[in-house]
Amino acid sequence: MNLLEVAGGKPIKLWTQGVPVEDEARKQLINTAKMPFIFKHLAVMPDVHLGKGSTIGSVIPTLGAIIPAAVGVDIGCGMIAASTSLVASDLPENLHRLRSAIEKAVPHGKTFGRHDQGAWDQVPAQADHAWKALAGRFNVITGKYPRLEKTNNRQHLGTLGGGNHFIEVCLDEADRVWFMLHSGSRGVGNAIGNLFIELAQADMRQHLANLPDKDLAYFEEGSRHFADYVEAVEWAQDFARQNRALMMQAVIAAARQVLKKPFEANLEAVNCHHNYVQRERHFGEDILVTRKGAVSAQKGQLGIIPGSMGAKSFIVRGLGNEESFCSCSHGAGRTMSRTQAKKQFTLNDQVRATAHVECRKDKDVIDEIPMAYKNIDAVMQAQRELVEVVHTLRQVVCVKG
Repeated sequence: MNLLEVAGGKPIKLWTQGVPVEDEARKQLINTAKMPFIFKHLAVMPDVHLGKGSTIGSVIPTLGAIIPAAVGVDIGCGMIAASTSLVASDLPENLHRLRSAIEKAVPHGKTFGRHDQGAWDQVPAQADHAWKALAGRFNVITGKYPRLEKTNNRQHLGTLGGGNHFIEVCLDEADRVWFMLHSGSRGVGNAIGNLFIELAQADMRQHLANLPDKDLAYFEEGSRHFADYVEAVEWAQDFARQNRALMMQAVIAAARQVLKKPFEANLEAVNCHHNYVQRERHFGEDILVTRKGAVSAQKGQLGIIPGSMGAKSFIVRGLGNEESFCSCSHGAGRTMSRTQAKKQFTLNDQVRATAHVECRKDKDVIDEIPMAYKNIDAVMQAQRELVEVVHTLRQVVCVKG
């Protein structure tokens, strides 16, 4: 662990030995560390890189305040993984049919004009049932903030999205089959995040010039918007967790249609956020912990650290390292922007890098090429004080939005 002292702010503790840290990310971390309500120190994970609002791969402990842009707009984004009784030899030699079945079972992709290919045309019964359990609290929130009513909410429950969200079929070190996926609170979480970022900046309009960055605008505990944001963000995090659980059910059902052998699933299951805020107790104080691209790693707690498309991933067990506020990285972390990746790499590069994976191989996924990410082995080595590896997974099928 490296220590960075910040003049006029709290120190920054970085678990980044052997991995690159951009100068821009370091500046962003220093700006955050200067906020008056930071508790003890910032903790920085090895997948750290520049982000909008705050640095991805950072753990931000606060007393009496919350920064909506630090949580971001993909509230509750995270991972779910489930092991099965299947082994590699139970999978067909050609995995295209399995990928197609998963793609058909789970809406995925982006919005083009008025058409949202990542939404349900007809919401299935399972998703509708799950929505009914969320709807009451959502109605309370939209009663206060009516603009959230006309968001993609019910139609996005049980859907993947685009960008770096994915569904994978993986094999572990014993050749057991796992299903794993990455997604968050979709359109409604995005709308909640953007609304409260705007409100924080509006509330602080006269103070914005004094902030190191306008995206560090915050709500003070006790204010109306603080309480409303906590209510909305907790709801969005519950939506995200339910979203992943529904997709996992759909993936398992799709696999059962394609694979001849009956199998059990969810023998080991993990469902964890990596973009979220919650109340926790650390160093004898009740505080708010914002994990922006970081996973809770309490002692004995299971988590998921995915590598890039074409690289391995890890199921980990937390070591409860208090200095990191019991946290670990949420993945490999980008080394370049999506735009840079598309300029630097070709479709042939993408095809070669994912030769061992049944996945899309087209120009629209070049920005997810493994070479645009940090080396996952170096990332894991840098955080050996934070987690221990339980399973190492390698993907054989990858579905991208």
